Amino acid sequence: MEHQLASLYVVLVEPSRSQARIIIRQFEELGIHQFAHLHTGEEALESIINDVPDLVISSLYLEDMSGSDLVLKMRNSESTIDTPFILISTTTSFRELNLIKQAGASAVLPKPFTSKDLRRSVITTMEWENPDRIELEDLNPESLQVLVVDDSALARKMISRTLQKMGIGHITQASDGSEAIPMIQSNIYDLIVTDLNMPEVDGRELLRFIRNESNQSSVPVLMVTTEGDASKLAAVQKDGVSAIVDKPFRPAEIKQMIESALSN
Repeated sequence: MEHQLASLYVVLVEPSRSQARIIIRQFEELGIHQFAHLHTGEEALESIINDVPDLVISSLYLEDMSGSDLVLKMRNSESTIDTPFILISTTTSFRELNLIKQAGASAVLPKPFTSKDLRRSVITTMEWENPDRIELEDLNPESLQVLVVDDSALARKMISRTLQKMGIGHITQASDGSEAIPMIQSNIYDLIVTDLNMPEVDGRELLRFIRNESNQSSVPVLMVTTEGDASKLAAVQKDGVSAIVDKPFRPAEIKQMIESALSN
């Protein structure tokens, strides 16, 4: 992995010169020598469009926009929709972190952090680019039928692209549980990946329908969520979810969960 870090071109968006010096020093400790330091979101967008980097690392608070705005603009551009993005933040607010994750950040790195923390975050984030392919003894991943349910179109797109890179061939999307239910009634799926907090019919209600009312009650259901309330997550576990993973997820983590769920 060290030689891979050395080959990365990273764009750092940080308005504070003192903070930028600290992060650049950490880059050098990790062997990252190809980078550009920019101060504003607009500067970053112009640079990124002209020369797409391997990774963007941005502070949450910029002079002209937020880091969430920056990643959202990147995700709305075809050239940077898949570019890994790490957001550096001091916030611990669930609401703010949820907005950041929903906007399309690959990872959130809390301040203060060490070079080891940065290295771990960079390596995890770069897994999004080249995730390992799913390996199953008796099933060909390309033949799997997977339903992805999330009220965020961006989240659906990112999850679907990651699953495709892992070798899954057939992916259908639904915007929430109310749209997913009739699809489950008329189609057979090998796996369902759903968000928890959604309008109309949320992930828990969808899970209950699958387990208690559908004709495929044993289908593996993975829940990808930003929810931090332990009591809510415990209730979902009790309702029969196959696995719960934090959003944004590590590709290696969801790969392992899928292999485990489909091997049972």
